[in-house]
Amino acid sequence: MIPDYREIRRRAQDYEAAMTAFLRDLIAIPGESGKEKQVIARIVREMRALEFDRVDVDPMGNVLGRMGAGEKLIAYDAHIDTVGTGDRSNWSFDPYEGYETDTEIGGLGASDQLGGMVSAVYGAKIMKDMGLLSEKYTVLVTGTVQEEDCDGLCWQYLHQEDQITPEFVVSTEPTDGILCRGQRGRMEIRVEVKGMSCHGSAPERGDNAIYKMADILQDIRGLNERLPADPFLGKGTVTVSEIFFNSPSRCAVADFCAVSLDRRLTGGETYETALEEVRGLEFCRKHGASVSMYTYERPSYTGLTYPTDCYFPTWVLPEDAPALRAAVEAHRNLYGEPEVGKWTFSTNGVSIMGRYGIPCVGFGPGKEKEAHSPDEKTWKQDLVRCAAVYAAIPSVYCG
Repeated sequence: MIPDYREIRRRAQDYEAAMTAFLRDLIAIPGESGKEKQVIARIVREMRALEFDRVDVDPMGNVLGRMGAGEKLIAYDAHIDTVGTGDRSNWSFDPYEGYETDTEIGGLGASDQLGGMVSAVYGAKIMKDMGLLSEKYTVLVTGTVQEEDCDGLCWQYLHQEDQITPEFVVSTEPTDGILCRGQRGRMEIRVEVKGMSCHGSAPERGDNAIYKMADILQDIRGLNERLPADPFLGKGTVTVSEIFFNSPSRCAVADFCAVSLDRRLTGGETYETALEEVRGLEFCRKHGASVSMYTYERPSYTGLTYPTDCYFPTWVLPEDAPALRAAVEAHRNLYGEPEVGKWTFSTNGVSIMGRYGIPCVGFGPGKEKEAHSPDEKTWKQDLVRCAAVYAAIPSVYCG
């Protein structure tokens, strides 16, 4: 079936007010990672009001809304948790009350990424309105939890426990109006060194762990400069994100120091190679540093704990992948030729395609630079455009 693109655009535009109201409702509900229960409940109400054929919440707390009953499963994913507000004095408006103008919607999660949830829900509604749900496919809209804490964990659960394997997934993370086909991976590394405490009046009697870590940090800074670059994804990076220490008192030499490293992995890099690079640093060897990967074991809001290593693989969808071609064609017929690029940040694609090889295409309302920033906002026309493109993609893919 060739979709009526003009009618899809018209219906998406007609839903602008409804999408705006839904998004503002979601923004108003605090929903940091592990505390998403009320946000999920609001999404369930919207899906049922729009007559989704089936709405479930799995044991982890992810909401799964289905339209249609065809053989092929095409999924649209939006994580619905947010980061915290940070220093509230940096916001010029209340992050939960938000604001609305003729063109913008402000509030925590507006771009990252409650707007993507809204557009996906209404994209599926447009498919149902227009009879685009053929016997060829079922549409699955997932509102996933804990992404901000541990990206991809939700899809580890969906794939391994819920036994969900779509033909492809459209990630609705913000893309600045382009289509995304990949991202660098990442991992979280911990480096620890031990020393010997003594009275601070005679530091030569001890072995200061903070001084040892200072040597190591200079090595890590140098490592960042040497990391390889990929022609598409860009350069790998490493930076220190946290520091910890132990000392008997402020009048004593520190006997322990540790740091956390944020490591971004480009093409060809793995967690094994990244760990060995740090272990091989001159001062890590000299000072007997312990280098390990973090694990994540925080329970979801339902109480379920699903432990995983803090490793989030790099992924790139080939330019000729059928899912990407369908998304490009849908966009072309609705709004013109799209730009195809990549994300700078990390998404649930680290599991969808990075771990499981399920094709993943990125297209979502809002902008990357709004993520985790005060005065976060998105644009009403982004919601409309994304809902329209989402509505058209399955017909193009299956047609």
